[in-house]
Parts: sequence; structure tokens; C-alpha cells
Amino acid sequence: MKFLGYITAHLWRHKRRSFLTVFSIAVALFLFATLRTVMTSFDSALRASADTRLVVRHAASLVFPLPLAYRDRIRQVQGVTGVSYGNWFGGYYQDPKNQFAQFAVDVPTILDLFPEILLSPEEIAAFRAERNSCIIGQGLARKWGWKRGDTVPISGTIFPGDWRFVVRGIYKGKTTDIDENTLFFHWDYMNEALPAARQDYVGIYWVRTANRDEAASVSARIDALYENSPQPTKTETEKAFQASFISMMGNVSLLLTILGSAILFAIMLVTVNTMMMAARERTTEIAVLKTLGFTDGLVLRLVAAEAILVSVVGGVIGSGAAWLVFLRSDFTANGMFPSFRVIPETLAWGLLLAVAMGLLSGLVPAVQAARLRIAGALRRVA
Repeated sequence: MKFLGYITAHLWRHKRRSFLTVFSIAVALFLFATLRTVMTSFDSALRASADTRLVVRHAASLVFPLPLAYRDRIRQVQGVTGVSYGNWFGGYYQDPKNQFAQFAVDVPTILDLFPEILLSPEEIAAFRAERNSCIIGQGLARKWGWKRGDTVPISGTIFPGDWRFVVRGIYKGKTTDIDENTLFFHWDYMNEALPAARQDYVGIYWVRTANRDEAASVSARIDALYENSPQPTKTETEKAFQASFISMMGNVSLLLTILGSAILFAIMLVTVNTMMMAARERTTEIAVLKTLGFTDGLVLRLVAAEAILVSVVGGVIGSGAAWLVFLRSDFTANGMFPSFRVIPETLAWGLLLAVAMGLLSGLVPAVQAARLRIAGALRRVA
């Protein structure tokens, strides 16, 4: 620590170069944190999935609905302890750009199957009592400034029309992985407003089993019921259902890893070049330090510490900016990433990468400085 003043003094000697180097590293670490948050956001949906919850949908595609009449037969399947259902609504608030998740759900059963959605008893009672009521996550409430008693106008796309819902509860998730950017409203309220040909159909069923070990057998029993019907079913665990959406986007993880690695490598080359340039400019200074008794090891550590300091400052700025931006903006990409937040693990990886970049970029100039011979350096200057 006693040499910190010496290191920072040299960095301030070339303010523009130091600023540009720190800025480049900060941009690289900001992009790294963003790309990694995309992957952790996908993972959060999987972590939030319950091991005892199954999803039943049309075997061909989610586009095709299932009859409401399936509910009673599914409820009677051995191993099933609870059934609920719902439809993806697909509307928007005021402008088509303002999209977020909305579900029409069976209010009497949905909260029983999703205990991770936390509401007060008063909010639950108010939600159940009013047919055009809704509950929203605290992420939506924070983003749009909605509060209990407000009327939220939603323009339907899959179910056309102007719909108005009264906010009767603002829920929060039991864990940080729970989506808090969704609006839930009464399925009955939507169903009764539809044309007769579209009534009494649901998008998916949620099924609860007694324990996780029964998931496969219960899934097989449900699908066997409708194997030869006009609307066959596909039943899978909630985690498998969520994973199927991720797989639709291809190997996102590999793509983002390649892109992030390329960015970090390019910035590291810039940093290496900067540090080597700085070391060459200080040939005389390093020779004088050695004349004053500074050992080769100490010179090596001083030059390496300078590179590490620059990288760590850039890493802290870049990673911190990513954490702050996505925390304050409530970014969800129109509902694609309902839990888009920079987790502590990502911040830790960002700082670790910053230190690694500093070590790698400072290694060559540090070794060159340590090997520098006093006589040769002074003769070169002369």
C-alpha cells in the first residue's frame, strides 16, 4: 500500500490514456455482465419451477387450446392433488411496445398451486370477490406507478378488445427468482366476454402431484386419457416446460459465451498494448529506481500492480453500472426476461475477470521491466 501513491501518480501523468483504458475495460465488463445476466435470467425461470408441478398443454402446440372439460378428468387421475388452468392473454398497456406477461387464471385454485406468490389475506379476498379485479407483481407496480384500486386498461391482441382491470393486490415473490412482472386476472371474466365458439377453452393446465417422484407416472396417465382424442395432450414438468422455451432460441449459451469471450480478448489486447507502451516510456525511470536499490521483484510487482489497478477500476465501474442500470430500469425485454437482474455471482465473476485481465496485460511489461539492465537502459536513453 505504501507504493499506491507512486502508482496512481504515474496514471495521472497520462490522464487521457488512463481514462480511455479504464473506459474500455468498463465497457467490456458491462457487456459481460449483461450477456451473463441473459443466461442467469433463463436459469431463474428454471429455479423458480416447482418439482411437484406439471404443465399440460396441447400435444401439437401451445397455439391450440384444450377443452375446459378436461379439468374434471385430470383431477381424478391417481397422484394428482391439485389442478388449475389459465390462458396467456397477450395484451399491451397504452402502446404496443408496452408488453408484459398477462394471464387469465382460475382464481379459486391458482394461488393454491402457486404458494410462492405472496399476498395478504385482505388482498386475496378482494381479488376473489371482484370479477374484473387483478393482481400484479411489485415489479409492474414500481415500473408503471400502479397502486391498489387503480384501473389498468389493457388492449387485447389474442383476445381483441379494450379490457379494464382493477388492481386489488400487489404480490411479491417468495424468492428473488419469482417473476414479479406479471398481471393475473379472472379467467371467467375473459371467458364470458368471448364469442360462443371460443368459450370454455384453456391454454394450459397446471397440475400438482404429491411428490416429485410421481411426476413421470402422473404425466403418462394424463396423456393416456386423451391419446386418441381430437385434442391430445403433452404433460411435462414445469422445469421441462420452461426449458422448451429456451431451446426454441437455439444454443444461446454458446453464442453469448463466444461473443463475450471475443469482446474480453479484444479489450485485453488493447490493455496489453497500453501497458507495454507505458513501460517503454518509463525506461529511464525504471533504471533510476533500480539504481536507488529497487529490486527486480519489486519493480515487477509495481508494474503489474499498475495494470491490475487499471483493470479493477474498470471492472468495478462496468459491473457496477450494469447492476445499477438493470436494477433501476426494471428491464424485461417486453416480458421475455421477467427477472432480469445482475446477481452477486455475476458481479464476482466480473471482478475476477478484471483481476485476470490486469495480470495478463501487465505480465509482459512487468517481466520486461524486471529484466531491464541499468547500464543498457541509460545507454539507450543517452
